[in-house]
Amino acid sequence: MPFLYQTFYNFRNLKNDKIDLSNREVYFVGENGQGKSNILESLYYASYGISFRTHVDSQIVKKGEKDFSVNSMFKKDEGDIQRVSVIFENNKKRIEKNGKKIQDRKELINTIPCILFCHDDLRFATGEPEARRFFIDQSLTLYDSTYIDDLRNYKKVLKSRNLILKNHQYDVLDVLDSQLVQYGLVIQEKRKKAIFLFNQIFGKVFEEITGIEGLSINYHPSWKELDADGQKIFPASQDILNLLLTNRERDKNLETTLSGPHRDRIDFVKDHHLFIPTASTGQCRLISLLLRVAQSIYYTRATGLRPVLLMDDVLLELDPDKRAKLTEMLPEYDQLFCTFLPGEPYERYMHDTTKVYKIRQGEWYE
Repeated sequence: MPFLYQTFYNFRNLKNDKIDLSNREVYFVGENGQGKSNILESLYYASYGISFRTHVDSQIVKKGEKDFSVNSMFKKDEGDIQRVSVIFENNKKRIEKNGKKIQDRKELINTIPCILFCHDDLRFATGEPEARRFFIDQSLTLYDSTYIDDLRNYKKVLKSRNLILKNHQYDVLDVLDSQLVQYGLVIQEKRKKAIFLFNQIFGKVFEEITGIEGLSINYHPSWKELDADGQKIFPASQDILNLLLTNRERDKNLETTLSGPHRDRIDFVKDHHLFIPTASTGQCRLISLLLRVAQSIYYTRATGLRPVLLMDDVLLELDPDKRAKLTEMLPEYDQLFCTFLPGEPYERYMHDTTKVYKIRQGEWYE
């Protein structure tokens, strides 16, 4: 069971104290604006070294203060107790694991695998293609740390290529194109495999809750696959280099790179038609939730480990029947942390060992 406790210092509006998180299930119940989501944010922050609500660390500090910290103790394996501290002071962030400073945040990511369910997940269904690419990329980085390097390398080359196109300095384009293809094809291949595996999970759980058959996730790589004897195969490096060369004048005119994994599309399809344009708001919300369910199952199948689930007021918008079905089909987890409003029937989901904290003005009461 990963999280045992956390201590806070000037984190949002939370009191500077220790909270016991050692139960398998912990519910935080309170009105809006009292600090429920702040506690989930702190758990996520300890797991990834960043917030899911802001990329500006100074926005997390308590009003009137300059520094903050969150310290976590967790049990990774039997007898293996570890500590993570994230400290923000003098406008700089420092992450420590067992008292040693972490140089790269990727060293932290696979330590406590948290899967977050939150309202903003709706963008995975209805948002721009970038949001769906982010979701698949996040799913891969949960267990494949090399994919973090793949993305970093690709983005670095892409940034350099776009800068050269903007400044009309074309002399190193051949070198950058070769690097772009090298890293880009790795990303494309890993995304295709991930989406293939996701489709073995996602369509089934969607049908189980809604009764709607045949919903799938389609991957449309920017660098198109080739037809060979009726089979789709990945293009070779030289095929993509030829494509970039053919489109080079267009890239020059528009001063940007118009093809590559940063332009991939991921769609939800039923009966060969896009599903989202005709889906109801409730169906879109359900898709976003079930993507997280599939992400959790996918992680467990890939690693043999169970994640920690963070659910931030996400059941509120579902009708009672779908809410019950979703809670029944939650994947196996090490721990579950949920937030609820006082009027929600959270007692229906509790077990005898579930710990419930009432949250009021940043303080917690049993």
